[in-house]
Amino acid sequence: MSRTLPGDPPPEGAPPGGRRALAVWGIGVSVYFVAVIFRTSLGVAGLDAADRFDVGASALSTFSILQLLVYAGMQIPVGLLVDRLGTKKVLGIGVVLFTAGQLGFALSPSYGMALASRALLGCGDAMTFISVLRLGTRWFPARRGPLVAQMAGLAGMAGNLVSTLVLSRLLHGIGWTAAFAGSALAGVVVFVLLVLFLKDHPEGHEPEPVLHRGAAYVRRQIAMSWREPGTRLGLWVHFTTQFPAMVFLLLWGMPFLVEAQGLSRAAAGELLTLVVLSTMVFGLVYGQVVARHHGARLPLALGTVGATASLWAVTLAWPADTAPMWLLVVLCAVLGACGPASMLGFDFARPANPPERQGTASGITNMGGFVASMTTLFAIGVLLDATDDDYAVAFSSVFVLQALGVSQILRLRGRAVRRERERLVASRVSSVHVPV
Repeated sequence: MSRTLPGDPPPEGAPPGGRRALAVWGIGVSVYFVAVIFRTSLGVAGLDAADRFDVGASALSTFSILQLLVYAGMQIPVGLLVDRLGTKKVLGIGVVLFTAGQLGFALSPSYGMALASRALLGCGDAMTFISVLRLGTRWFPARRGPLVAQMAGLAGMAGNLVSTLVLSRLLHGIGWTAAFAGSALAGVVVFVLLVLFLKDHPEGHEPEPVLHRGAAYVRRQIAMSWREPGTRLGLWVHFTTQFPAMVFLLLWGMPFLVEAQGLSRAAAGELLTLVVLSTMVFGLVYGQVVARHHGARLPLALGTVGATASLWAVTLAWPADTAPMWLLVVLCAVLGACGPASMLGFDFARPANPPERQGTASGITNMGGFVASMTTLFAIGVLLDATDDDYAVAFSSVFVLQALGVSQILRLRGRAVRRERERLVASRVSSVHVPV
């Protein structure tokens, strides 16, 4: 029976990895990096957007809700497109769309046009992460999958850091239009790199041709991916873990820290930066742990949910008008684990599906956290308007979605683990070499 150890070369027929793989994959990651800068740019401009377009909390949350609605709705179609067209074409379309959306947002004179621009941005953004995951599976051996996925997420957090540190300063230094329009140039740069240098797969590792037969093919891909318990477990892990930090960074963190906790914008920005830096650290740790101990996936995911819920409960229930700074620091540090924990969802979906369904399965999984984020963004906006900006009540909606997600994880975990074990045993049996 053959076994693959961490220091061994990849099995025969597996993608080679190496420097070439890193270079090509790095181009794909740079596209995702820019997409995240554009996606999270509203998080540091929420208060400015409210003033610019003269809107309240509910209307402000609509920006992010619409963007995430488009993003979530595009996940399965994008997964199907990646499986059918390949990474390069889908990433190229995505860059064009999210760059046009960012530029449109910079130049929008009205709330309606700004909404349309964010929707366009969300559509392009939706095409990036699944494509990068697929690029990783095509260029690196399967045993590198968890670490490669976490590193892709790490690059996304670096994009978030750019929004927090750089774009926020540009916004208050050179103004709305110049800051957003100037940032759109990054989309042009990565588009050129993509066209010139990105390849879908290494030479000699072309995927098997698949016959595509319209609607029947689409239905079959979705149905077979969804039938796997690992895909559904991956979706619910992503749903339950990602959204607390996403909601905080994407829109409501800055208003919460400034209006509810009485911090200056500078101090609030530093705490948002802490979330991003913490995410980068947790991403490295979680990637290494799961690469070495596959069974740690579920304990890490559930532990992250428990820690996040506990700290939010303490913060919102603090008896004084505002929580102490040390507690806000701990909260933001722990929120940093949400993004890496959500990546564990792909580590359940990936081994449950063959290569020709990886894009579709990843799309289903990736819907989870963004549906949860969209729901929570909307709930917080509505509750803030209904309760005269009572952030304790509004942010309590986090617990409802966490409870729903945990119940589904516990329901599916047994079936998913059994099915994965059966696949592993079958794979080991097939790898036995009988001497001639």
